[in-house]
Amino acid sequence: MGLGLLLAACAAVQQPRLESNVAVVTTIVRAARMIDVRTGRVLEHPSLVVEGGKITKVEQGTGAWPSTSRMLDLGDVTLVPGLIDCHVHLGGTLEGDFVNRSVHETSLDTALRATAHCALTLRAGFTTVRNVGSADFVDVALMHAVERGDILGPWIVPAGHSIGITGGHADETGFAPGILVGGPEQGIVNGVDECRRAVREQIKYGAKVIKCVATAGVLSFEEQVGAHQLADDELRAIVEEAHRHKVKVAAHAHGTAGILAAVLAGVDSIEHGSLLDDACIEAMKARGTYLVPTSYLGTRIALENLPPLLRRKAEAVLPLARESLRKAVAAGVKIACGTDAAVYPHGENAHELEVYVAAGMTPLEALRTATLNAADLCDTPDRGEIAVGMLADLVAVRGNPLADITTLQHVVWVMHGGVVVPQSD
Repeated sequence: MGLGLLLAACAAVQQPRLESNVAVVTTIVRAARMIDVRTGRVLEHPSLVVEGGKITKVEQGTGAWPSTSRMLDLGDVTLVPGLIDCHVHLGGTLEGDFVNRSVHETSLDTALRATAHCALTLRAGFTTVRNVGSADFVDVALMHAVERGDILGPWIVPAGHSIGITGGHADETGFAPGILVGGPEQGIVNGVDECRRAVREQIKYGAKVIKCVATAGVLSFEEQVGAHQLADDELRAIVEEAHRHKVKVAAHAHGTAGILAAVLAGVDSIEHGSLLDDACIEAMKARGTYLVPTSYLGTRIALENLPPLLRRKAEAVLPLARESLRKAVAAGVKIACGTDAAVYPHGENAHELEVYVAAGMTPLEALRTATLNAADLCDTPDRGEIAVGMLADLVAVRGNPLADITTLQHVVWVMHGGVVVPQSD
């Protein structure tokens, strides 16, 4: 069975939509409150007009509405824009023998897991995600399946394969020679020419962002978590090629040297940024490079599930990463919400924002990381705030997130592209 047929079969099981993707009538959405994330104002008694999956009017009051319209009065809730997570792995978990999955599972297994995780993520209020690395372009297939309405899930910005060196964090290591050997088609590169080719391969098959691996990582079998991997000229080649195609570049980077090299090469975001120093922070601010911190996992990762080497690396780097986040917040580095969902259980994405507040952000600043900032980084200007012309991606919570950011962990209602999301199957 091909991946497309599998996703169609999943759709029959998921029964994702209670209504058509195409709005038949105008929908009026009312609530007690709405947060304007751009100004920071809390608007009382908003009424939103939704037509064709977009917001066509935003006003205050409880007046009459046309008889041809459908009214959704949500009562005592606060509306916020659909949230955006810039760093997820929809097909992954840290359960069971996860380190050996690639040799005894296929992309179809990944797609099955990802389909369930898509629903969890959307119901948690995250209406857009950037999936940064997926073998065999599963994330591209999922993007199309969501857009067709075949499965329940967030809009997806896919990366295809991560691009990294032979034996590095993006490669399949720890196996006998000849097992899962990759080349540029799979994102495994050596030299400038292969870097350019790998970028072109990902874009050819549907990637909307390029993920490169500037340093070693935690969940792979290199000895050093922060070792500089892609060479400077390789990083520049990846960025130049991607930007030529108007595609942004996200750089996985833990170690200081690799972070700085990636920033100087022109990447659009640093993923993790565990060991930031003053030079990294200065360079990121000068170039407008985003930090995508993935910090919640530091207290949520199931360390007991990790092989000894991976656990040692996690225990060494995660406390340092939390301190780097505090330094970045204090310095005013641009930050976009990203969680590394898969390293912790899918659906808990909003806990990331609580970590940002603990690191020194105001609740409004934390909310902006998952709305305005994330929309800017993902190059999706049609979302990230509740305003005329934006996608009708809306989330309702009890209470006021600007007073208590943890209210975003308890979503009670979601609209995705003008369609109300069922909160259970």
